[in-house]
Amino acid sequence: MSKAWINPDTTPVSHQAISTMKINGNEIRPGNVIQHKNELWVAVKLQHVKPGKGGAFAQVELKNVQTGSKLNERFRSSETVERVRLEQKQYQFLYDQDDQLVFMDTENYEQLELQRDFIGERAAFLGEGMNVQVESFESTPIGITLPDQVVLEVTEAEPVVKGQTASSSYKPAVLENGVRVMVPPFVSVGEKILVDTNEITYVRRAD
Repeated sequence: MSKAWINPDTTPVSHQAISTMKINGNEIRPGNVIQHKNELWVAVKLQHVKPGKGGAFAQVELKNVQTGSKLNERFRSSETVERVRLEQKQYQFLYDQDDQLVFMDTENYEQLELQRDFIGERAAFLGEGMNVQVESFESTPIGITLPDQVVLEVTEAEPVVKGQTASSSYKPAVLENGVRVMVPPFVSVGEKILVDTNEITYVRRAD
């Protein structure tokens, strides 16, 4: 099987005509590509914020597709954002090798190698056989979308204290992939939980 190694930070992207679709600011997800200030940006990280006063908003870290420069922007749920329509293909994660992540095109079985930095901290959620969606512009991958939620086991956490409820303060925990998240006090070591891969937060106990 052939391999294609691509460094998205150095591969040029031209300004050919692209099509876009409008989405609300709170619908942006890591890996999405948006047109902002007449340039293409990839959403790297996001955090939904609900302030005591005023409307909710998404705090988004963006990375410029061409220059690699970063920008932090705040998008309110009432705002509309231009999400770029790109070529989308399904890939399956195979394995990681040093700083390279190896995927397989599910249609033609060709392999694609991407740098771990291309995905960032979300790379920790990749599991063997996981299906992801890679977005490309002029055959250059510039965005990748993971499943919104994954099930992981808690490997480290403070002991459960009798009498604590879900309304008590959350406590830190370490998952089987090494990621740290805050969990309710009733969650204990060995339990499986559902984790949001977009914001890297606890959702609920797994079924």
